[in-house]
Amino acid sequence: MGRVSSGLLLTLVLALLVVPLCFYAGPPVLAALDREQPRRQLVVPAYQQAPAVLSAGRDDSPAPADPGAPLPDTKVLGGLLDAELAVPGSGQFHGTVVDVLSGEILYDLNGAAPATPASSLKLLTAAAALSVLGSDTRFETSVYAGGTPETVVLAGGGDVLLGTGASDENAVVGHAGLQTLAEETAAALSGRGVSGTVSVQLDDSLFTGDVLSPAWNREDIQAGEAAALYPLAVNSAWAVEGRQYGARVDDAALAAADAFTAALKTAAAGYGFEVDARVTRGTAGDGAERLATVASAPVAEQVTQMLLASDNYLAEALGRMAALKTGREGSFDGAAAAVEAAVSGLGVNTAGMVLADVSGLGSGTEISALQLASAVRAALTSPDSSVRDLPYALPVAGLSGTLASRFAGDTPAAGLVRAKTGTLFAVTSLTGFVTDADGRLLSFAIVANGLENNTAQARAAVDAAAAVLAGCGCR
Repeated sequence: MGRVSSGLLLTLVLALLVVPLCFYAGPPVLAALDREQPRRQLVVPAYQQAPAVLSAGRDDSPAPADPGAPLPDTKVLGGLLDAELAVPGSGQFHGTVVDVLSGEILYDLNGAAPATPASSLKLLTAAAALSVLGSDTRFETSVYAGGTPETVVLAGGGDVLLGTGASDENAVVGHAGLQTLAEETAAALSGRGVSGTVSVQLDDSLFTGDVLSPAWNREDIQAGEAAALYPLAVNSAWAVEGRQYGARVDDAALAAADAFTAALKTAAAGYGFEVDARVTRGTAGDGAERLATVASAPVAEQVTQMLLASDNYLAEALGRMAALKTGREGSFDGAAAAVEAAVSGLGVNTAGMVLADVSGLGSGTEISALQLASAVRAALTSPDSSVRDLPYALPVAGLSGTLASRFAGDTPAAGLVRAKTGTLFAVTSLTGFVTDADGRLLSFAIVANGLENNTAQARAAVDAAAAVLAGCGCR
């Protein structure tokens, strides 16, 4: 019996030795037989394994900071980043890298100096919207009874992602549909015994002040980068529904009201009343009865849409809604003040920060790379669950949003870096975070200003610097 047990034990030991040996030695041996040079099989930690596609949930969330992971050596990291950011031609780089766990600044290149961040500013607007409004908040577009039984008032509630068709609960753009609103309105009017011809008034008084920012230049407006801002719009005011680029309509509120009126006219046919095609502006009286309403996608989903598409119109609307929530005017100045205050409330030192708008399109904004990187760290470490939605909303290198076509090829940044891009004629920027090769979670911001005919080279340098952060233990 003892001999049998010893034999079984010996067999098991041999199996434990031989099977791994076959697993590791087999491929090199076969390769040698096939006259190929065997390659070393590297074990890549989970936090450095880039996803091939975006996950539906949060499986691609940032890896938790490992307090035992070594910090990059600042001299080694600095030398590598300086080398990547040495771009011939005009311009100046600003850069900051921060260890998320400790808050230690690991790299500083003019990091405290004011800079123009372009659309990287939207990251601050996103943080403000999430912290002030909350992830689950929805904006309502409603129809109220007017001054006469045959009058209805369409009131904008801040949703600039309306659709002209039926509400689509699975969509962000078009989550609230004007056709659905019209059908509910027609049914309500019928229930009130309305007959004859119904007229529609438009109440877009929620936002105040200038509808076009004085910081925007005419060429950008003509190119569709921005448009007159109103508290209701179809598809973020883009002229062609279903597209997130191209020309925008001049009066998005009136265009939405026209679409609602046309839908109401169709819906009214089944109830025996007519609808006047002409829309006038007006307001619902105090205590007016609400006849119908549709609600937007949650703020968290709108923030994701805004960051992925780098949508200036949506950014400005979210900024104004944050301003109204904090008791400020729903204006450009109110939005800028609300965003700065919210970011300060997250623990970011906003001294010297100047916001010309909250989308990054206008001239005159001054934000340091340190403030941008600190805002990312604040979002990653915030106790507010709404603010912690921000990291998941950022584009992923090589996979989504404005980063989908960047970081191509063999780069450690693809699938791992999450960041907001920024681009103007003389500006390029990238602000986000990444877990480095040793498991250290880093936030960063790199901004180049004063570029002239070398923007493409500067953008490539910024991407290369982000790749350094992703692939380097730097010790």
